[in-house]
Amino acid sequence: MRPDGRRPDELRPVSFERDFTTSAHGSVLVTFGETKVLCTATVQLDVPRWMKHTGKGWVTAEYSMLPGSSPDRVGRERRGPKGRTHEIERLIGRSLRAVCDMVALGERQVLVDCDVLQADGGTRTASITGAWVALHDACSRLQQAGLVDRNPVIDHCAAVSVGIIDGEPRLDLPYVEDSRAETDMNVVMTGSGGIVEVQGTAEGVPFSRDELTALLDLATGGIRELVELQTEMVAVPPSPRSFEPR
Repeated sequence: MRPDGRRPDELRPVSFERDFTTSAHGSVLVTFGETKVLCTATVQLDVPRWMKHTGKGWVTAEYSMLPGSSPDRVGRERRGPKGRTHEIERLIGRSLRAVCDMVALGERQVLVDCDVLQADGGTRTASITGAWVALHDACSRLQQAGLVDRNPVIDHCAAVSVGIIDGEPRLDLPYVEDSRAETDMNVVMTGSGGIVEVQGTAEGVPFSRDELTALLDLATGGIRELVELQTEMVAVPPSPRSFEPR
């Protein structure tokens, strides 16, 4: 039995609170159990200098753990090198760009911010899953405003953690499990089943090819559930918003 009573293949309770803020073009408060992340997407009607005159847009991400979200880790992060933050930012950006048609977006940039309000494991996977909803809403509003012909977001993207604890593969690890996992892995996939990224690490004893397959199968099932929740969330179009230059 897991500490919170879940089955090995069961996600924590997941929810999305759409339009959590009113100033961003897309925003959502995503909750994975006790992990809570505010994801916002803001459209800039321009692109970085190095992308001008290419006819393509760009999606980039920033990530931060706010003070009080996880005292130990935030304390070290705010005083020391930002390597972990940069690594997660690049992961989020890569994941979202994998499902975005940059030509359809045109010469515009979408800035995605993921701010961890409360951390209990899986902050990067929750960030990716929630950021997709914020990005989709921002691009839906671009289409509503007549600034793009179609939604540049061409597929879903979601992520989940998996790991081996006491020899058992488990899905969606909270901190109490993540901190003692023999194998810890983050998996990012598209709605059509493509793998965007797999980050897997053995803590001590290496994991086998069979265990890798079992973990990927577990992650695939969890991501299917997350994509279903995303689909329900964006089934109703967001209310229109203006696109003043920013």
